[in-house]
Amino acid sequence: MAEEQRLASWRDGPARHAITAFVRRVVESVPVAERVATFDNDGTLWCEKPMPIQLDFILRRLAAMAQATPELCERQPWKAVSSHDTGWFASLTAQHYAGDDTHVHELLAGILAAYDGSGVEEFEDRADGFLRGSRHPRFDRPYVECGYAPMVELLGYLRANGFTTYIASGGGRDFMRPISQDMYGIPREQVIGSSSTFAYTSDGHRGTITHQPAADYVDDGPEKPVRIWNRTGRRPILAAGNSDGDVAMLEFTEHPATPALRLLVLHDDADREFAYTEGAEQALARAEKEAWTVVSMADDWTTVF
Repeated sequence: MAEEQRLASWRDGPARHAITAFVRRVVESVPVAERVATFDNDGTLWCEKPMPIQLDFILRRLAAMAQATPELCERQPWKAVSSHDTGWFASLTAQHYAGDDTHVHELLAGILAAYDGSGVEEFEDRADGFLRGSRHPRFDRPYVECGYAPMVELLGYLRANGFTTYIASGGGRDFMRPISQDMYGIPREQVIGSSSTFAYTSDGHRGTITHQPAADYVDDGPEKPVRIWNRTGRRPILAAGNSDGDVAMLEFTEHPATPALRLLVLHDDADREFAYTEGAEQALARAEKEAWTVVSMADDWTTVF
């Protein structure tokens, strides 16, 4: 397929030129085994406003828990859910990147409690049904159709040129796995993300793996390169993100004698998506300082979804 068709939703400009020039250099000089590309998910591959998609999934579960057990409403995050305190949730990201994770830990505790004891297949069935059946509040389309068309094209273009593509997200690994192949062409075993701990119980037949109320790891910030290395045993030669939580992953994409490309998606299109830079200030500063490639939704994409 011609290059123009593979990147049909990309305007002819600096970002597209940087991508195609990089891929040509890689094809000429980098062995296929070393062509590893990692992508953040929330805000990089799919829409993350007005709230992250997984947060909507979790809030619905927390609301059901609060209704069934009213005394939970005296504790966060159930208190914020039951009182519709959207400000409490809206402040989480800004507080996190300012170094205050008090509310983040409260929300994490709620998330872990929400699916404590759920079997892994049961959880995936719920996530799959939610993503395919629930609709975005602004765009009125199923969440599974809220992936960015230009980024899906980019993933396909890279794979056509010998790359192995991975998701490396702060979101839940097991939340993304059911739809990663259908949405992005990324097999479930190439999804890296946050996870709870698990326990296995034998029943003498097929056994059960269940979610436990403790975090195994949160795949954000400096944890991203660690998890990428654990899974791939390689530094990526291309990484794409959109926030300060992706800086370490982008930074890790550096080789002394191999081409490398860092992409930073800039949300600057209020008409077709959203316009915001909160939580991306450090990333944008690094991009300017180190000549990372900034991808403008408004200027570089002919369509968003």
